[in-house]
Amino acid sequence: MRGTTLLVIAAVVAVLYFAREVFIPFALALLFSFLLGPPASWLRHWHLGRVISVVVTVLLAALIVAGAGVFIALQVYDVAAKLPDYQHTIRNKVQSFQVPGGERLRQTLKLLDETETRVSPNAPAPGAAPAGQAPDQPAVPVEIRETAPKTFDYLQRLAGSVLHPLATAGIVSVFVIFMLIYREDLRDRLLRLMGMGQLHLTTQVLDDAAWRVSRYLRALLCVNTAYGLLIALGLWLIGVPNAAFWGVLSGLFRFIPYVGVIIAAALPVGLAFAVDPGWAMLMETLGLFIGVEFIIYNIVEPLVYGSSTGLSPVAIILGAVFWTWLWGPVGLLMATPLTVCVVVLGRHFPRWEIFNILLGDEPVLSPEARFYQRLLARNPEAAVELAELYLKDKPLLDFYQMVLAPALTLAEQDRERGVLDESRHRSICQNAVDLVEDLADHRDVQPGAEPDRALPPIPPPPAVRDTVLCLPAREYSDEVLARILAQLLTRRGAGVRCLPARSLTAELAEKISHS
Repeated sequence: MRGTTLLVIAAVVAVLYFAREVFIPFALALLFSFLLGPPASWLRHWHLGRVISVVVTVLLAALIVAGAGVFIALQVYDVAAKLPDYQHTIRNKVQSFQVPGGERLRQTLKLLDETETRVSPNAPAPGAAPAGQAPDQPAVPVEIRETAPKTFDYLQRLAGSVLHPLATAGIVSVFVIFMLIYREDLRDRLLRLMGMGQLHLTTQVLDDAAWRVSRYLRALLCVNTAYGLLIALGLWLIGVPNAAFWGVLSGLFRFIPYVGVIIAAALPVGLAFAVDPGWAMLMETLGLFIGVEFIIYNIVEPLVYGSSTGLSPVAIILGAVFWTWLWGPVGLLMATPLTVCVVVLGRHFPRWEIFNILLGDEPVLSPEARFYQRLLARNPEAAVELAELYLKDKPLLDFYQMVLAPALTLAEQDRERGVLDESRHRSICQNAVDLVEDLADHRDVQPGAEPDRALPPIPPPPAVRDTVLCLPAREYSDEVLARILAQLLTRRGAGVRCLPARSLTAELAEKISHS
């Protein structure tokens, strides 16, 4: 089954690569239909009709894109016209980078080049004529002239660089209009193609993918718009020329994952370097981009996106690399939405579960399996992190019952099967004991805990002698459970003593008699 699945995946990737001229416009149109679908549906509530609502939505989107293009073109012309005014500042700053002794270093390098030329076996002697030329024969200058390009060749190159993007944009626009108008009909045909027996499952897949991609695109649009506004406002306050232009450009470039932010920051930073004779504007501009990106990436995006995409951070990087390799820069732009669709497919169809396992953000191991794996890998720090994460919204008793005790059961099963040696098993149990001791002072903080599940506060040490004696059986895992029981009884106000595992019978009898 897995071999067949891999063959199907390889065939699909090959088709997507060799037929990319067809699939790229279709994929772009699909993404734009997800983005423009809600506004078109909103216009339909005003009784404008399906066709009119779609056409109005697409025209408004086209006008916004065209207006942004005109604004960017005018601003580029204005920046280009101002660049000659900054040449003096750039020259002074470049000269300030010259270190002491730089002129002597350049003279030394020049002398080494001349020496290498003189000692080269094929180099002519000083004043000697080149090979194949008489000593008294003057050198004949050679001039290479390029023929002027023909008008037809110029128009052909211009058409290849301009008409192809325009044709792609036209095809995408037509696809978007038809997808929005015949959205329900296309869905019905896809459902029929998948089979009536999987009607419910296919509907779930389509709804889940549409909801996640639409929400991601709308959130991305809002976040990037806010990013551009903050950058424009900050650059205006700093005094960088054409601040609005750089804000718009920063918001647009941020749609390109990873590299877009670097490109968007490089241009205004370079302009600040050229404008200000000092270094204050450059440092302020650089700090603005770093600060805004830090806030957007670490605070705003987690709150806005949440778990809507269903992708792990590693999946986003892998998706960007894969789709860029497959479709180039356009693939990088569409990497996250396309990867979301792939993960949704793996979440609902068991045959494609490999995508959900590798790329999804849901844990693929149970809490007890994850905890046991950290102990098995001799990484108690990671086990402590899992415990702290679990205890953020669960009581301590649940952690012992649902995570720690089942993890010890897994260790016992591996030891009985002979895949876990005695020393490793003892190390796992010792780490578990250390964790239980570290959690002795833990207090449940969840406000909605059930009274019978939440543990009472830790009482003061009892003034009376011990009343309960916990005797573990022969195994080390029994000692862990005995320590847990002693801790729980202590929280209930009882005096408890816990004896170590594998103690001799005489030692146990002596300790019991003195208790």
